Amino acid sequence: MKIIVEAGATKSSWRIVKGDGEVLSYQFQGMNVSTMPMEHVLEVLSGALGSLGETKADGFYLYVAGIVTPQIREVLGHCIRGWIEVADLDIQNDLVAAARAVCGRSPGIAAILGTGSNLCFYDGDSVSQPVRSGGYIIGDEGGGAVLGKLFLADYIKGLVPEPIASEFAESHDATYEGIVNFVYKSPAPAGALGSLAPWLLERYDNPYVKNLIDRNFQSFIDRSLSHCDTNRYPVGVVGGWGYVCRDIFTRLCEAKGIKTGRFEPEPISGLMKNHGCAV
Repeated sequence: MKIIVEAGATKSSWRIVKGDGEVLSYQFQGMNVSTMPMEHVLEVLSGALGSLGETKADGFYLYVAGIVTPQIREVLGHCIRGWIEVADLDIQNDLVAAARAVCGRSPGIAAILGTGSNLCFYDGDSVSQPVRSGGYIIGDEGGGAVLGKLFLADYIKGLVPEPIASEFAESHDATYEGIVNFVYKSPAPAGALGSLAPWLLERYDNPYVKNLIDRNFQSFIDRSLSHCDTNRYPVGVVGGWGYVCRDIFTRLCEAKGIKTGRFEPEPISGLMKNHGCAV
């Protein structure tokens, strides 16, 4: 039996792959070692394993954001082995998850395009970052949060044309106070901004919105992908936003001579393939 876990900040996807090939799917609370106390992450892990009732596994493969030092990996590994008997334990960060999901075991470039954005080069075994993300305030170009930020910045300056401005006011609190509260008083500002991305994509046939979305992806291509050897390696994309916009992103990449590879809405399906499990 194998256990494969891919954890984001809001949810963690678990797959239990039985010896006969049966796959059981579960969803638990999210985990992010860089933004959550280690005690909380361990509580989520122990609680999930306890609810599953599994005591032994041939392999346990955990992918969670924030694995930046060997010490963090050691703490997690020690606790996991205290909860479950496991022969093969592998703990990696979210960039490795993305790379394995879209590149398999071949070298390539893996991009994360969700609420935020990130990028890495994968040599078939390990990852390296040619450029840093910066987060939604000073980076994250291409992600849904930055798109929402660009739109609201235009809106409060009166730069959003009709009929988009009116449609937004009909479905949202578009007062200045409402917009400020929506962003700055949200417990998760990046998520709040990113929630506007689907609404905008529905209006992609509008020239203003098309330019906004294209410009955001183009910024990711120019400022992040330009640091990679895109002449030699294809770009695979992980993330719900990148997946629904895959035709747009592919078109913009092709205009720059960049080849795209696999698109996965979330890493878990690609990770199962990487670990030899049927999806």
